[in-house]
Amino acid sequence: MKIGLLGFGVVGRGVYEITAARDDMQVVKVLCLEDIQLPDAEVVHDFQSILNDESIDTVVEAMGGLHPAYDFVRAALEAGKNIVTSNKALVATFYDDLLPLAESKGLAFRCTAAVGGGIGWLSELERVRRVETVSMVGGIMNGTCNYILDSMTRLGLDYGEALSQAQALGYAERNPSTDVDGIDTWHKLILSSNIAFGVSLERDGVPAAGISKISAADVANFAEHGYVCKLVSHGTQCDGVYSAFVQPTLYAQGALEAAVPTNFNLITLDGEVSGRQSFYGQGAGRYPTAYNVVQDCVSLLSGKGFYCPYGKKVTVDNSCTRRYYVRGASDAWIQSVAAENWNGAVVTGPVAVSEMHAWLKNNPDAFIAAIAE
Repeated sequence: MKIGLLGFGVVGRGVYEITAARDDMQVVKVLCLEDIQLPDAEVVHDFQSILNDESIDTVVEAMGGLHPAYDFVRAALEAGKNIVTSNKALVATFYDDLLPLAESKGLAFRCTAAVGGGIGWLSELERVRRVETVSMVGGIMNGTCNYILDSMTRLGLDYGEALSQAQALGYAERNPSTDVDGIDTWHKLILSSNIAFGVSLERDGVPAAGISKISAADVANFAEHGYVCKLVSHGTQCDGVYSAFVQPTLYAQGALEAAVPTNFNLITLDGEVSGRQSFYGQGAGRYPTAYNVVQDCVSLLSGKGFYCPYGKKVTVDNSCTRRYYVRGASDAWIQSVAAENWNGAVVTGPVAVSEMHAWLKNNPDAFIAAIAE
């Protein structure tokens, strides 16, 4: 396998280092803006050098972001090159474009590292789908948010302190909004649900609530009532009805989810035969992520393409109900669904997920958390 590598940051460098020890694949060209020297690969500044190189059969995209990553990946597919990417935003956003194109060209497209870093979650979904129907996927998919929430819970930090600590350790970006507003988890949920259920979710119907409005007082409130807060995703299918959403969720202190520490992930599926399975591990980092990129390259060598056939477009129905903790805003509707008061915060009775997220959209300074039953 001859590889054209797009990007030489954290993940790209890891891919280069791992493949250098193998004799079944080689990075022959690296697209990089910096003037670096590599002993066995040509560093180029123009994507056309990779696109027009007929010896390169596989493009590994490790740039991140939507553009120019999408433009390069689409051009590579048009040119007959297989794709491996760790870019969850790219795949979730352009799912309906890139997957049919890869199928029509008879090319392979793999993105295992896009969800779960080193866990291998998507390849496990591929394996499970061979013998059973998956009814649920979801869990803790963002290490940045889990680190912040874990630090607030264990160390008593406020949100700003925990975020600063995460940034100092390299777990959070300088602008952390993609993580803390739930967008990163949203991309991962959409991609996981599409593969698990063999469909293409209507993305506009999948709401996401984040953790940026949480306070130390909230965390203390949760502890007083026996709960721990985590940012989780949840996707289900049942009799042709699909539900998907991202939101902070309160788990009893003895629950498995409540014990997930620092920047780790815990992602779960429910299968009709195997039942509930959870996968735990590092959700990010150079070598865990690069490991699954290289695993995808090995899968390509064994003839594996995408994890499932491209599926039909489906709408999302979030009429399922949850009880919610709500703090920071109140109006007639919140008062009408209130069932308890936790030190000035409202705890609702059962409320449709779609209603709660619609309310939050009009009250962006509020913080909500579902209560796991």
